Amino acid sequence: MFSLIYGFYKHMVQKDEYCVLILGLDNAGKTTYLEAAKTKLTNNYNSIHPSKITTTVGLNIGKVDVAGIRLNFWDLGGQNELQSLWDKYYEESHAIIYIIDSSDRERMDESKEIFDKMIASENLRGIPLLVLANKQDIPECMGVREVKPIFNKNSHLIGKRDCMVMPVSALTGDGVDEGIRWLVDCIKRNSYLRPPRNQEEM
Repeated sequence: MFSLIYGFYKHMVQKDEYCVLILGLDNAGKTTYLEAAKTKLTNNYNSIHPSKITTTVGLNIGKVDVAGIRLNFWDLGGQNELQSLWDKYYEESHAIIYIIDSSDRERMDESKEIFDKMIASENLRGIPLLVLANKQDIPECMGVREVKPIFNKNSHLIGKRDCMVMPVSALTGDGVDEGIRWLVDCIKRNSYLRPPRNQEEM
C-alpha cells in the first residue's frame, strides 16, 4: 500500500525532464548564457560574476524548472579538440541551443561550418533548434537580420524542425528567458518524438 501511495505521490510531483545542449564555438558566451538562464529562471540563485567565468573544458551542467518541466542544460566546450565529443550527447538531447558570437565577424564562417556539421547529424533529426546571436550589447555586432541569412543557407539540413534565430545578450540577460520559453513550447510539442528522460526510463 505504501509503495502504491509513494508511486502516486512521485508521479504527481515529478517533473518531466528534458536535456538541452548548449553548443557553439569557444568564446561565444555559452557558459555566461547558462549562468544568465539560471539567474533569470531560478529563485534566489547565487550567480557567478561574468568576470569569474572561465572557458569550459568538458561539460557544465545546469538545471532550470520552467513551465512545469525541468530542463537539464549541458554546456559543452567549443574548442576544436572538444567538438568531436559533441555527437556523443546528441542521441540523449531534446533540443539544441546554438550560440553565435555576433561581434566576431572573422569567425562567422567557422561557426556556420560547425553548425552545418552539427545539424546534419541523424541523431538530431527533428529536434528543436534555437540559434542565438549573442553579445548584442557590443556596438557594431551583427544583428539578427544579418545573421539569419547566413545560417539559413543550408535550410535543407534544418528541415521541418522548429527553428528560431533570436538576439540575446548573455552578459545583460536580455532575451534569455524569451528564447528558453519558446524552446520549452517546442520541446513539449516534440515530446511524442523524444519523450522526457523520466518517461524513457519507465
